[in-house]
Amino acid sequence: MPFPPRTRYIAIDLGDKRTGLAVADGETKLVSPLTVLETPISLNNGEALIAAIRSEIRATIGTHEILELVIGLPLVREGKEGPRAKGVRKFALRIAAALANPTLHFQDESLTSVEADWSMARSGMTRGQKKARRDALAAAVILKDFLAGLGRAPTNPPGDNPPEGAPSIVS
Repeated sequence: MPFPPRTRYIAIDLGDKRTGLAVADGETKLVSPLTVLETPISLNNGEALIAAIRSEIRATIGTHEILELVIGLPLVREGKEGPRAKGVRKFALRIAAALANPTLHFQDESLTSVEADWSMARSGMTRGQKKARRDALAAAVILKDFLAGLGRAPTNPPGDNPPEGAPSIVS
C-alpha cells in the first residue's frame, strides 16, 4: 500500500537582489533555511529569478509531494499593504504559475530580517557570512510564523479571491 503524499512548505522571502528560501515538512512542522538565491528580481523581468526558484524547489521537493508556497508579504504600518506588497502578490502569482499552481499563502514578513540578524548575533560568523545567510533565515522565520498560525482565521479581507485559473490563495 503506497504512502499518501506528504505536504512540504516552501517559504520565499523576495528581495530586490537576494531571495531567501526555507522548507518545512507538513507533518513534523520542522523548519529549515534552504538557500539564498543571488538573482536580482529585475533580471530578465523576473524570469531568471523565477527559473532559479523553480529549479531549487524541484531539487528539494519530491515529485510525489504536495507543495504549498508561503510568500513573505511586506506590510506597512498597521498591517496595511503598500505598493511593494501588491508587487510581491503579482510576482508570487508568476512563481506559482511556473510551479503548476500550488496553494499559495501570504505571511507578514515584518521584522523577519531583524529576527534573522538577532539569531546570528553571537554566532561567530563574519559580516559577509551573515549577509549570505540572512535571507534564508528570514524565510525560515516567515515559515515558522505561518505554521504557528495555521488553524487561525485568515487575515485577508473578504472578497480577496484569485482570478479564474490562478492558484488557490490562502492567508
